Amino acid sequence: MRGSLLWCFSVIVSLLPVAVLAQPERIIILRHAEKLNRHELCEMGKQRAQALVHQFLGQGAGQSLFSAGQKPDAFLAITLHTTETVTPAAQSWNLPVIAYKVSGKNEDDVAKEAELIQRTQQAAHDVLTDPRYAGKIVVMAWEHNHIAKSKLEEDHPQEQVTLRQFFHLDQIADVPATWPDSNYDFFWIVDYMPGNPVPTGFHMLRQSFTTPFDSLPANGWEKPEPEHMEQGCKK
Repeated sequence: MRGSLLWCFSVIVSLLPVAVLAQPERIIILRHAEKLNRHELCEMGKQRAQALVHQFLGQGAGQSLFSAGQKPDAFLAITLHTTETVTPAAQSWNLPVIAYKVSGKNEDDVAKEAELIQRTQQAAHDVLTDPRYAGKIVVMAWEHNHIAKSKLEEDHPQEQVTLRQFFHLDQIADVPATWPDSNYDFFWIVDYMPGNPVPTGFHMLRQSFTTPFDSLPANGWEKPEPEHMEQGCKK
């Protein structure tokens, strides 16, 4: 009898959606820091990457996003800029950055966009289905248009192209439809309960840094951030 019950249980589990079994407890999303060119961060961006370690994302951070006893279980990135942004924080935890690499060699905008979409789709699928992330905390540094951009979603009505869509943030009130070009200084923190694919919690947190990083821009959502342009950084 016991054997029959165990068999029935295993069948039921096997029929459950993989995403329900493997869903993270929390996903922390941020945009890459300010950039110098297509390949590297500008000086301000490099300072932001270090500030993220010391204040929010690194082991022993002063205002850690992780509660006592918690730790990030994975850092994901998609471009050279996003990888450079979170590598110092990942290293503080002795974790690698899992890079869904975009070649960066493609000068054709259409082809480049298609590659960004494909890699975003792959990463989002993995985050929601890979058993390694079940009940864990995943940090994703991403290209902002593929975090959330209403125009991009409208241009691809037959597929999901942003993290906002993949993580069902489009079903949550007050989640912005677009990540503004001017904002490098926010986290999106997304919480899930087991068995529920729609987030049960969402909030935005501004990266307001303390000394010695308090000169970094911390402009409000959708507010202009001219400082990076004045210091030789690009949009």
